[in-house]
Amino acid sequence: MDRLQAMTVFVTVVDSGGFASAARKLSLSPPVVTRAVAELEERLGLRLLTRTTRVVRVTEAGARYAEDCRRILAEIDAAEEAASGTHAAARGTLVLTAPVLFGHLYVMPVLVDYLQRCPEVDAQCLFVDRVVNLDEEGVDVAVRIGELPDSSLQAIRVGRVRQVLVASPAYLQAHGRPAHPTALAQHTLVARGGAPADVDWHFDDGGKPLPVRLRARIRTSSNDAAIAAAVAGFGITRLLSYQVADALRLGQLQAVLEPYERPALPIHVVHREGRRATQKVRGFIDLAVEALRAQPALR
Repeated sequence: MDRLQAMTVFVTVVDSGGFASAARKLSLSPPVVTRAVAELEERLGLRLLTRTTRVVRVTEAGARYAEDCRRILAEIDAAEEAASGTHAAARGTLVLTAPVLFGHLYVMPVLVDYLQRCPEVDAQCLFVDRVVNLDEEGVDVAVRIGELPDSSLQAIRVGRVRQVLVASPAYLQAHGRPAHPTALAQHTLVARGGAPADVDWHFDDGGKPLPVRLRARIRTSSNDAAIAAAVAGFGITRLLSYQVADALRLGQLQAVLEPYERPALPIHVVHREGRRATQKVRGFIDLAVEALRAQPALR
């Protein structure tokens, strides 16, 4: 087995978590997969994986080598695609991920526009409120809200949003407007997330962190449900500014405790492909960056 094939096998073992699963994915026999990794380790003079009867774990050196292998293999794929003309026209399946509501409000309109321009591209959307591993789940482009950890991903900043507390005018008229975060203990709260009922909301008090532990009467995994409860006058909720932008604009909700808001969170479009991105990916990113930067609610 040549070196590039061995790299492919090793990365597949790391990503799939075992020799047997990698063998199935590559349509190879388990002994061939095991021998390919052993030959790599012998050539490098390093242990890349630790093996037990139940699990295979990547070593620290193996993890670094796996990242290098992914980069090398991606460069080779990009070079072959460029030579065969893949860069000349967008084609294939574009896999995207974004937070649920953000995907509905902002990514889907861009995607529909893009697909209408590129008839040879299909799309798969993974709109979930969790951080998706692009490598493990085969994602081409992601929208991330919040500070990015150091990684090999390419990131383009497109906007920023704030965490805001909101309530309906009717609720505020009936229960008053809190003047300080600690006063929230006297109010009815709707919180994002599941159990327990106690929630920790963090604020900024003149540049100093101010954590406040509170009890929520409603906990929900749905942003839409939290917004609906607040609009109905049930209580105060805390969401990202883009999520309640329309309700604020229409006067259905009002912001409270604005002087205590924490610093804004950045929004990035991230991808793995760097300067050799295929036309399928590059074309969507260009369109998405332009469209998202033009959104008033993301500024």
